[in-house]
Amino acid sequence: MRSGRKLADVEPSEFFNSLLGTRLCVRIALMPVDQQVAPLWTPSPERIKESNLHAFMQEVNRRHGTSFERYDELYAWSIDRIADFWELVWEFVEIRGTRGSGPVVDDPSRMPGAKWFEGATLNFAENLLRYRDDQAAIVFRGEAMHESRRVTYAELHRAVARVARGLRDAGVQRGDRVVGFMPNMPETIIAMLAATSLGAIWSSCSPDFGVKGVLDRFQRLEPTVLFCANGYSYGGRTFDSLEKVAGIVAEISSAPRIVVVPYTEERADLAALPNAVHYQDFIGPDDDPELRFEQVPFDHPLYIMYSSGTTGLPKCIVQSVGGVLINQLKELRLHTDLKRSDNIFYFTTCGWMMWNWLVCSLACGATVTLFDGSPFHPDPASLMRLTEQERVSIFGTSAKYLAALEKAGVKPRESFDLSGLRAMLSTGSPLSDESFEYVYRDISADLCLSSISGGTDLNGCFVGGNPIGPVYRGEIQCRCLGMKVAAFDEHGAPVTGRTGELVCTAAFPSMPIFFWGDDDGSSYRAAYFERFPGIWTHGDFIEVNERGGVRIYGRSDATLNPGGVRIGTAEIYRQVEPLDEIEDSVVVGQEWDDDVRVILFVKLAAGHELTPDLVKRIRTAIRSNCSPRHVPAQIIPVADIPYTISMKKVELAVRNIIHGKPVTNRDALKNPESLDLYVDLPELRE
Repeated sequence: MRSGRKLADVEPSEFFNSLLGTRLCVRIALMPVDQQVAPLWTPSPERIKESNLHAFMQEVNRRHGTSFERYDELYAWSIDRIADFWELVWEFVEIRGTRGSGPVVDDPSRMPGAKWFEGATLNFAENLLRYRDDQAAIVFRGEAMHESRRVTYAELHRAVARVARGLRDAGVQRGDRVVGFMPNMPETIIAMLAATSLGAIWSSCSPDFGVKGVLDRFQRLEPTVLFCANGYSYGGRTFDSLEKVAGIVAEISSAPRIVVVPYTEERADLAALPNAVHYQDFIGPDDDPELRFEQVPFDHPLYIMYSSGTTGLPKCIVQSVGGVLINQLKELRLHTDLKRSDNIFYFTTCGWMMWNWLVCSLACGATVTLFDGSPFHPDPASLMRLTEQERVSIFGTSAKYLAALEKAGVKPRESFDLSGLRAMLSTGSPLSDESFEYVYRDISADLCLSSISGGTDLNGCFVGGNPIGPVYRGEIQCRCLGMKVAAFDEHGAPVTGRTGELVCTAAFPSMPIFFWGDDDGSSYRAAYFERFPGIWTHGDFIEVNERGGVRIYGRSDATLNPGGVRIGTAEIYRQVEPLDEIEDSVVVGQEWDDDVRVILFVKLAAGHELTPDLVKRIRTAIRSNCSPRHVPAQIIPVADIPYTISMKKVELAVRNIIHGKPVTNRDALKNPESLDLYVDLPELRE
């Protein structure tokens, strides 16, 4: 057990660069029953009976003559009776729309190409605006704000109607693209809901993206309208956004209308943006216009999301209205146990899929708490203070944030009243065993700690929380309902007890419908179906077992292979990054003497050096807790670790650099200059 952790003396922005860590992937750990350890937490019988998941299980039993009592029974049914499962989800989450007479799915074995809910029509915004009362829909706190701003469901409905009117007046029609270069604030949600109420397609980037990074995403979409704020705050500093916006729109051929939202100043000078209008002028009179919802097919485009883009232009991933809605409501209602009485928070930006996931909570009638800024400003406990003040009941964050909070010596349960907190979610990077212990020891002993994993590709999860099941140290609880997940070996055979590729062997409704600009579908097929034809291959390194406990291993394309033994990079991070002396790290494989050797780069915490003693302790920890094959051949100090704009550690780019290969799209990185630190290092020739 570690103690006496202190926060490294670095800029807040450096923390934010590492908060989300490497792309989340999974290991489903197999463990014989006689070797199972005691759970860290088990839900009470009362909590189980009051859960949405229990109610759903009883409905399955009633309708289908089953007698399920355990999650594993329900899961097996959900992947065996896929059409029946998703039909009942539609009804249970009360999707607003016309169901139609078509089948739930025509052929779940056809990937890509399965058709879902043919004949159904609905509107995304209508489902998120089903309530129109005085309960708080959104609570917003920016890092420079002393008090939260509240928007009720009635006020949200009215605000969306006014922005929708402005969009119609600007000529926005069904299928047009409306984009946001916005902080995580209420107006971003309002703009998205207004656009989707018209049947338009929404896409967003956070304002810390560079001009080239934004153009790599928005330029191909030819948007009709671009929403932006005049600036944003981070780490106690204020940044102007309008200069970037001028550079962005100058390169977009569609010449979008620019709507400028006041944030860092009341009314910015728009002289340099001739096609711009102030938000208040755009939304028109202070009245209550009618809000009309354009009904669209289930597979009508809703969001355009983006891959990281470190090996070329980011892929523009198009996701459907019905697919996103039904899958996210399944995860929120059943796996997160979200209810109308909850206040749900997730630390995210508008450039990460967790923003889209969080916003869907409005369809459950819950209160959504937003935060914009550095989570360590003005001090490391700022988000825990917000949790107390707003009585957050479901708190979502990244594994890196929890590790940094522990290193800072923050013990929230000693300083804050967190009695309202009943669930904590973690994603973005592997949640270590130590972080599981930290949460239950220093945050709360009575909450469901749900490490969740999926991806931007599906705007959701393959594995996640189980509110009626126990939590074990270092394990994600379960495979998500309706997701037929398995591990495949190199020959395409399912394996248990050893690592393999994360695959999904049946279609699911939130699969992308296509990639924007990929007219023949070749890029789409290559992204997911090239390795095992007809099988979704996610690119993660996993191991499958009978209990369904989940551990993180690493991306399969970044997996190390010394001596022909595949090693997940996350195994090494788990040993290295908890050390006080190490602020961050990246590990790659280097081709060496007809084999591969492990190279570990470490960013040292302020005031520390890579001494022989530290090198020995790192190697000993890796050898003892992983294996001799995991031990790095070289441990090399570097000043910075490269991250994508969406805050994911870039192992593949570092691997290319050390082998003298180009990184074709440095603009996909938040700190592209950091790659120069890895060029022609003498240690790599030893």
